[in-house]
Amino acid sequence: MRRVFVAGGTGFLGHHAIQEFLAHGWEVTALGLPPAPPRDMYPATVKVVMQSLDTATNGDLLSLLRGHEVLVFAAGADDRFPVQRPAYPFFRHGNVETPERLLRLAKEAGMKRAVVLGSYFAHFNRLWPEMRLAERHPYIRSRMEQEGAVTSIPGLDGMVLELPYIFGRLPVPGWKPLWTPLVKYLRSSRTILYMKGGTACISAKTVGRAILAAVERGEAGKCYPIGQENLTWTQMLTRLAAADRREVRVKALPTGLVKAGMYGLWFAHWLQGKEHGLDPRFYAVLQTAETYLDAAPSQQALGYEPANLDEAFRETVEAC
Repeated sequence: MRRVFVAGGTGFLGHHAIQEFLAHGWEVTALGLPPAPPRDMYPATVKVVMQSLDTATNGDLLSLLRGHEVLVFAAGADDRFPVQRPAYPFFRHGNVETPERLLRLAKEAGMKRAVVLGSYFAHFNRLWPEMRLAERHPYIRSRMEQEGAVTSIPGLDGMVLELPYIFGRLPVPGWKPLWTPLVKYLRSSRTILYMKGGTACISAKTVGRAILAAVERGEAGKCYPIGQENLTWTQMLTRLAAADRREVRVKALPTGLVKAGMYGLWFAHWLQGKEHGLDPRFYAVLQTAETYLDAAPSQQALGYEPANLDEAFRETVEAC
């Protein structure tokens, strides 16, 4: 039986990856942070280890990694909350140093392949060099450095999935999606104000399928932009509201007003000695752009089938 080690296996995306691995006959070890997941989250065949990567020694990790063929890293630092200034060391540690260390140990333990979950912002950093995204945003800089680090380890077939905004749920009591504040806003009025622009969206189930496909068919050193549907913010909010059995009217804010509001957010964080991974002074330009992905090339190369995005929207609002 093939064996996979999923770092972040008790989290949102790790859970969906594990469901796909189990459905295709893999044996799984899931590494996560306390508290332990519910007993019925996984079958007894899944080995669940509660251990921080920051406190585990190399010897601890080597003992856990040996006997597996593949590593999936789904435990990076995300950009949701401001951190103590300067932010870059925090994101470098979570998104570059930690996965690189684990992948090198995986190679030492005899593994041959690794898939790391990254961000679609790295794709747009390459696509739009004039926006200087990695220079201006510590989070995006860390994601770019992550791709260089994990795809260049000799003897290990490392690859990255560049993921956009993700919808779905984690079957853990009390778990709330990162979309909870937005869904509460949608429920507050029949007319809401939001930004211009749009984004690529994807369901967590589709991400799980793409992870398995990358493990089985991905090419070493590749960074795969993974998307499902490109939606304007208005379209996305309208479909989220419909999944909540509501109708909303979305009015677009002037981009200048969005920039002013984000600059105010940056100043408030600065007064608190904090910094965001996506610098609000420059983020309005990116947030009001059309960050769309052509999902077809990656989907064809890896050979996975998308799951239902509207079902993921329903799961999201039900969990909020």
